[in-house]
Amino acid sequence: MIKGSINNMIDPTLESLKDDELEVICDVINECIQIDERQRPTMKGITSKLRQGINIPPEQATPRLSPTCALENSLLWITGCRPSLYIRLTYALCGSQVEYQLSEIIQGLARGNLGQILATQLKMIHNLHIKTIEEEEKLSSQLAGLQENIADQPIAMVAKRMSWVGESSGDVDHALDEHKSSMANILQEADKLRLSTLKELLAILTPLQAVDFLVASKKLHLCMHKWGKTRDNRHGRR
Repeated sequence: MIKGSINNMIDPTLESLKDDELEVICDVINECIQIDERQRPTMKGITSKLRQGINIPPEQATPRLSPTCALENSLLWITGCRPSLYIRLTYALCGSQVEYQLSEIIQGLARGNLGQILATQLKMIHNLHIKTIEEEEKLSSQLAGLQENIADQPIAMVAKRMSWVGESSGDVDHALDEHKSSMANILQEADKLRLSTLKELLAILTPLQAVDFLVASKKLHLCMHKWGKTRDNRHGRR
C-alpha cells in the first residue's frame, strides 16, 4: 500500500500523525488483507506491532468522540448508526461501481472490488439484511416501550402529586434506577448488533471488497460530520 494513497483515509480532526506511525499502520493493513488467510496476523500480533510502533500512553488510548452536529444527531439510532445502513451502503457501492466499470467487466477485466460481487455473495447479504432489520425493529420496540414508561406509574403520578418540582422521592429514584439499567441493556444490545452485522458482512466480502467498503464507510462518516458542521456554522449553531 502506498503511503500517499492512505492520506485521504486519515481523520482530518487528528492534530498530528507521525510518518513512522503511518508506515506501521500501513504495514499492518497490508498484512491483514493477505489473500492467504494463513499469512494474516493474529489479533495478538496486530496489537503487539501497533503497541511497539505507536507510542501512545494508556490515558490517551481511550476513544474520545468529537462533538456531533445537528445533521449527525438526526441520523442516530440508539446512540449510533443503524446496522442496516452498512448493507445499504454495500448495495450502493456495488451498483455505482458496476456502472462505472461496465466496459471493463464486459472485457473480462477484474479489479476484485464491489463492482464484481458474486450472486452468491448478494444472496448472503440479502439474508443478513433481513435478519438485521428484524433485530433493529425488536430493539426499537423495546426502546419505545421504555420511553413510554416515563408517562406511567409511578413516575408520572408522583410528579403530579409533588408540592414542588423535583422533590426527592424514593419511589421515583427506584423507578429511574430501573429505567437506567434497562436503557443500558438496550444500548449494549444495539452495540452488539452493530458489531455482529459488520463482522458478518465483512466475512461475506473478499479482502479487497472489505477494504473498499471500510474506506467508503469511513469517508461517508467524515463527510457527514464535516457537512453537518458547515451547515451548523452557516445557520449560527455552534
